[in-house]
Order: sequence, then C-alpha cells, then structure tokens
Amino acid sequence: MPEWLIERGIGETRAALVDRGEIVEARIDLEGVTLAGSVIAARLVSAALRNAIARDESGIEYLLPKGAPGVAEGAPLNIEITRAAIPGGEPWKRPVARVADQAPRQAPPLEGRELSFPTPADELGAAGWNDLIDEARSGIVAFPGGELRISPTPAMTLIDVDGWLDLEELAVRGAGEAARAIRRLDIGGSIGIDLPTAGSKAARQKAAAAIDEHLPQPFERTAVNGFGFVQIVRPRTRASLVELAQDRGSFEARALLRRAAFEPVGPKRLVAHPAVVAVLESHPDWLDAFSRQVGGAVGLRAHAHVPISGGYAEKG
Repeated sequence: MPEWLIERGIGETRAALVDRGEIVEARIDLEGVTLAGSVIAARLVSAALRNAIARDESGIEYLLPKGAPGVAEGAPLNIEITRAAIPGGEPWKRPVARVADQAPRQAPPLEGRELSFPTPADELGAAGWNDLIDEARSGIVAFPGGELRISPTPAMTLIDVDGWLDLEELAVRGAGEAARAIRRLDIGGSIGIDLPTAGSKAARQKAAAAIDEHLPQPFERTAVNGFGFVQIVRPRTRASLVELAQDRGSFEARALLRRAAFEPVGPKRLVAHPAVVAVLESHPDWLDAFSRQVGGAVGLRAHAHVPISGGYAEKG
C-alpha cells in the first residue's frame, strides 16, 4: 500500500508518498510559511472589488482575488490561505487567500508515518529522495530512451521532451514520464509539455491517454495538438520542488544540513559555497538545531570552488 513518510528536518518538513519502494509524490513545506488550508486573523488594507489585500499581524500581505465583500478597509477579518507563498524569482508575488467565516486554525495535517530523524537508516534516501532533489535542482529527468527538461517560468512550468526513440513512441512515453514527474515534483498551476511532433492522430491520442493514466485528478488538459504541445492546469497550493530549488542558496543549505545529519556524531565544520554559508550564517537557529543533532559544536567554512550543491561536513 502507498504510504506517506514525513521527515521533520531543519528549516523544512519533507514528505514523500512511497509506493513499492519508489517515491511517486513528494512535497516540502518550509518553516515559517503559512500552509494552504490555514485560517488566520488579518486586517483588510485594500478593499478593491477584486484583488483586495489583507495583512496579518506579522506584516505579511495576502492577495484576495475575489475581494472582501461587506468588509470595510481597515477592518479585521479571517482569511483562508489557498496558495502559500512561492519563493524564488518573483518575491513580490503575495500568497493568495479568501475571506473565511471559520475561526483561525492550522492547515489539516498530512496523514502519514512520522520518521525519526536523523537515524542510521535513511528511509527517504532509500526510496529515492536524493535523486528527487537532483531532479529538482537540475530540472532534468532521465528515462529510458530520453529525458525531460523542466523550466519554471513566471507564466507556467514548461517541460520539453527529447530523446532518441521513434518519434511516436517518444511522444507517448515522454507524455507518461512528464505526468509522473509533475506528480513526483509537486508541480501545480499551468504546465506546458512540448512533445515530439507525432505524425498521426492515434499517437497524439495515446500520448494524451498516458497523461491521464499517470496523473491523478484533479487537473484539466488540452488535446495534444499537431505540433506536440499539450497544456495542463492543476491546483497550485504551494511551491513545487523545482520552484523551491530556484532559491539556490537556501535550498542547498537545507539539503546540506540533511546530508550532514547522517555523518558520525561529534563536532562538525560545514564546507560550502559562499552563497550557502551566507544562508546558514543568517539562520543561527538552524545551526543551533544542527549542533544538537550531531552532539557537538558546528563551524562554517566558505569555499568558492565548492559547487553550490556540493557542500560537505568535515570534523570540527
């Protein structure tokens, strides 16, 4: 039976749906980000009929696309988060919410098995977590006969399918692999898949059927057109793993803390790219938590020749 595994790390909570030893779906929730489904107290700061703006007590602003009918500017209200903040290249984009008549509450928790962390046995790693993180940071997903190249843009996430199979076979297989990657990397919103141009209508229909087979509802899609392009729209309640990876310094800092947590206990020095070290220096609470995990003092050493994803731990 598929099972959600939940691992509470430093700066993030990781979750993976594992089926027959393989991750089929995953998500990362960042520390300090209010999750979709939460209801919070706020105050209306702009009472536009559409795209009103509310602000919570910590100063974070939320976009209310449907406005706040009947609420005066400056008045208190409760709002339900429908899309959490999306980090990365567009920090001006506000999280999205709607007016709620419920009392403030946290988002419903994800049901799954909580893993002890760290432990000698890395259950997430055994299911392919490290490979998944590589896919997120590189945007490249290899499969027999080809590969996907995933590129997040402000308008949509684009997936290009390329390879060396017969074009019709590549279109069908690539469509299925793209659907699996969308689910595995938690990609939502508007998604465009550029398949090889299949010469027959039957091949295009098989490619569309492969998407339907591997991507669970809810989603909407177009037909595969004559140029091999198909558009998918899925609910988007949080950042995908690919979007999180665009914030490279923070993404790699958290990944380094996870890798180093499996090293032998004792004092450590984390050696990493200067951008990663800068993030760790800005989060002394992360370093304190890591020090407690490893049972010793933690130091940092910036090294410009270390790849941004290549940080490591050495004895302190």
